Amino acid sequence: MAQTSFLSSAAAIVWLVFFAALFAIAGMLYARRRRDSLEEFITARGSQGSLATSLTLMASALGAWILFSPPQAATWGGIAAVIGYALGAMAPRLAMIPLGQRMRALIPRGHSLTEFLMARYGRGMYLTALLIMLFYMFIAMTAEITAIALLVTLIAPVPLWVTAAIVMGFTLLYTSYGGLRASIFTDQIQIVLIVPLLLALVALGWWVTGGPAPVVRSLRETAPQLLDITSATGIKAGLTFFVAILLTEIFHQGNWQRVYAARNTRDMRRGFLLGGVLVGPFILAMGLFGLAFMARSPQGDSSVALFSVIMPALPLWLAVALIPLGLALVMSSADTVINAVSSIVAVDIGKLYPRVSTAVLLRLARWLILLLAIPVLIVAAQGYSVLYLFLLADLLCAAAAFPVFFGLYNRRHDGLDAVLATLSGLAAGLWMFPRPGQPMDTLLEAFLLAALVPVGMIGVLQLVRRARALFDLQSLAGSVRRLDR
Repeated sequence: MAQTSFLSSAAAIVWLVFFAALFAIAGMLYARRRRDSLEEFITARGSQGSLATSLTLMASALGAWILFSPPQAATWGGIAAVIGYALGAMAPRLAMIPLGQRMRALIPRGHSLTEFLMARYGRGMYLTALLIMLFYMFIAMTAEITAIALLVTLIAPVPLWVTAAIVMGFTLLYTSYGGLRASIFTDQIQIVLIVPLLLALVALGWWVTGGPAPVVRSLRETAPQLLDITSATGIKAGLTFFVAILLTEIFHQGNWQRVYAARNTRDMRRGFLLGGVLVGPFILAMGLFGLAFMARSPQGDSSVALFSVIMPALPLWLAVALIPLGLALVMSSADTVINAVSSIVAVDIGKLYPRVSTAVLLRLARWLILLLAIPVLIVAAQGYSVLYLFLLADLLCAAAAFPVFFGLYNRRHDGLDAVLATLSGLAAGLWMFPRPGQPMDTLLEAFLLAALVPVGMIGVLQLVRRARALFDLQSLAGSVRRLDR
């Protein structure tokens, strides 16, 4: 794609700072109305209705990656891959409905998934899953910051590190000040901006391509396999996306925070259902830009397929609007990760060192987040593709998914079984996982092995280790206390 600068570097930086500051100021002003305790800073417990829950889930789910990854997936996997991607984006929020309902019933005063791990399985599985969760959240935040930095370079010649620093700085400003409530409030503002601007992109793409008919005609001549919903390549790609996203997102602490932020179980169910269902169409719409790209300029850079389609006809106002769109997409996702890490820090350190005051825990959570921002900025400023690390993090989550959540329902399942099953899944998945630089032909096999081997391992261990004490699931409620004790 030929590089076109719609703005000067200075103008783009001014717009970046302006819009990022607007989001940050809105979050801080909202948070200033309340002087929350550590408990409320971390959970915003019982404060959100079903609509607010669905809006914050949509905003946190729709990161800047939707402008890059779904279109690129369509260029080699076709319509089947895009459908799998869209269903994969919907599935975690739907899966969280029964999981969240069960967690709220067993641990009504809960804060995080990690405290369930400690209470249910002990330190071995807790540490195993904690490392996986932190690695995934670091990669997710790095990917988001990298995406907005690359997006801005398509509009103006702004150095990657400048964009990364601006976005990270303002996101940290309001999240460290206002906690989860500020994040949820800004999510609601950001999704109101995200939806019409994404629809504007879709409308522009429709106008540029002349609608679906010319795209379909061209693809039937040049790449008919991309339109074949029964294509083996497309189905395999779609299944890979579905399994990877589903088993990864149910580990995201940001989702678990919103389970407890809902006013009641009914609002939680409705919010996750609506938030999940509404995400899918946007992923599908963005993915279709990849098909339009293949119909028009298949020899170009598929990583920017969407922009290759719209840039030649992009009006200046929409080029400028891409900055707040990108910021809204990134900040709504990044603040979710930041708050998720804050909650893990505050809850887990509070568990390990119960004599530490809540004021100290709150300060520690804020400072550790600032430290985490340093490596994120360093990596994001390089403009690396983090796809491989993202897939690796997805694999780790896939291996731990069944061992972790089986304990919500089965009393015979214990920490030893969970650790052994997770390690077996990791070994099997990594055995098939493509090495750096190799074709990604065995990704689906790797994810299926990582997800299913632990199921078989736990089945065997349940038969072999019959003499074991049954865990009292009702005791989980008493293992968790309020943070503002």
